[in-house]
Amino acid sequence: MARKYFGTDGVRGRVGDSTITPDFVMRLGFAAGVTLVAREQLPRGERPAILIGKDTRISGYMLEAALEAGFAAAGVDVMLAGPVPTPAVAYLTRALRLQAGVVISASHNPYYDNGIKFFSAHGTKLPDAVEEEIEARVDQPMGCAESANLGKARRIGDAAGRYVEFCKSTFPNELDLRGLKIALDCANGAAYHIAPNVFHELGAEVVAVGVEPNGLNINDRCGATSPESLRDAVLANEADMGIALDGDGDRVMMVDGAGAIYDGDKLLYVIAAARKAKGCLDGVVGTLMSNLGFEHAIGRLGVPFARAQVGDRYVLEMLYERGWKLGGENSGHIICLDKHTTGDGIVSALQVLAALKQGAGTLAQACSDLDFYPQRLINVRLPADFDWRSHEGIESARKEAEVCLGSRGRVLLRPSGTEPLLRVMVEGQDGVEVERLARGIAERIEGAVGAVR
Repeated sequence: MARKYFGTDGVRGRVGDSTITPDFVMRLGFAAGVTLVAREQLPRGERPAILIGKDTRISGYMLEAALEAGFAAAGVDVMLAGPVPTPAVAYLTRALRLQAGVVISASHNPYYDNGIKFFSAHGTKLPDAVEEEIEARVDQPMGCAESANLGKARRIGDAAGRYVEFCKSTFPNELDLRGLKIALDCANGAAYHIAPNVFHELGAEVVAVGVEPNGLNINDRCGATSPESLRDAVLANEADMGIALDGDGDRVMMVDGAGAIYDGDKLLYVIAAARKAKGCLDGVVGTLMSNLGFEHAIGRLGVPFARAQVGDRYVLEMLYERGWKLGGENSGHIICLDKHTTGDGIVSALQVLAALKQGAGTLAQACSDLDFYPQRLINVRLPADFDWRSHEGIESARKEAEVCLGSRGRVLLRPSGTEPLLRVMVEGQDGVEVERLARGIAERIEGAVGAVR
């Protein structure tokens, strides 16, 4: 069934546009609440309870209030966690035995975007069937439960502390981070008051940046989407390494002491190699964007590899299908199902640090067997109604590039799941050729768009 509101990662858009308004979000909360009430078989007199967390965007205050009103009107109790990372909501929903969790966040997007993302009682993405049921109710007239049945709200005062302890529990008890100086970039996002405590309490000397959110500076030239800022912090502070999270704390990038940047593919390889050495790795799931060199390196470990569609939702689905525990994306989403039910930037960084402490050496040494192909990604903005798939000129450009590359590389065109962008990815052995082909395709797309405006 075609989705009207839900994308690959909840409902997302620009604040003030059709779906990210107080009116719509209140109706969404009511529809989700009614769905929960209808689905839950609770003891007589008990109401379903749902957790709401958010990142540091200024619009979070407004949307939190709207969601709270919608849920209360549907007869659902609300627990407010305040600003916490997306994976913290997944954990707390499960730990507190709640019926669902909601995150108000647009992840790595700028402050003027926001979104609503749901988690099930098990701390996993909400099943498609439940999202479809919510969608079917959103456009129906909003009602209100009788006064005696209205939901109540309360704030969880120790939400951040609970999550700090959970993150620390995923790091081996026999290890610590003493002697390490870590530059930590929290992207002025949801982890600003959490991540520094995790690494400090495990023994590291922490130099924290991106920890002064003002509602407008989330992901602004900082965090996992701008790792150059972290590199500058590592070099300026002579840190041993750096860790960068994104605005909602589910992505991670790292930098070594020399300033080299390590993306999700490289970090996933470090974790995979360490687990293979322990004999506890069944397979690894990547995505269509995973570097071909990464796939070859996983193969040399003697480990099965599979590609999912782009998006941590699809990585997670494939992990469940195959019964594997480890997967991720080059964007920095890494899922360790033996540690958490969803991607978690802090937990993933701790798994990398554990691998290094247990004998992998430095990041450079741990990645020495990786030989990545040059890869160029260009984002082209598209009108919402532009049908790029059936455009002959775009298809011709793609085929021409594939002929040039032959078996030495690959071409991928895919739409963003969260923004009106077409992502052009070209990968091959010759970096100059890769750049030329990627730009050629992007220019052909821009020309096609310009012709219809």
